[in-house]
Amino acid sequence: MKGPPVNILLVEDNENHAELTLRALQNNNLINDISVVKDGREALDFVYRRGEYRDTEKYPRPGLILLDINLPKVNGLEVLETLKKDPDLKSIPIIMLTTSSRDEEIAKSYTGGANSYITKPVDFGEFAQKIKNIKLYWTIVNTLPKDRL
Repeated sequence: MKGPPVNILLVEDNENHAELTLRALQNNNLINDISVVKDGREALDFVYRRGEYRDTEKYPRPGLILLDINLPKVNGLEVLETLKKDPDLKSIPIIMLTTSSRDEEIAKSYTGGANSYITKPVDFGEFAQKIKNIKLYWTIVNTLPKDRL
């Protein structure tokens, strides 16, 4: 690995999907710290270090965000747009990790600045392989700016 582990923020409102994602990451010997939030507003509070997320030691700024689209309070596309318009945050890689394979949502995600769009398959084995590929590329192969770690 090229540097310290990348902190990952998982934004997922479905408890089962969050658990499967965490299990897939852990099954692949992931040593990264992973924080989980359940809606778009909470994701923005986490990244902007507001409210309960002010403690930067306990809640470090993520170096990678796994973002669902269909979220309560603020949807994933709005979270994406907000973060990618912010000059201080736009370099954080954001992977849309969702069950939707609608062309319109894929196009909106990339137009909004998503770095990748990955659909969650129903089969756990296939899902685990996709998560392993995410981990390998974004936390080991890819080089992030040092100010994002």
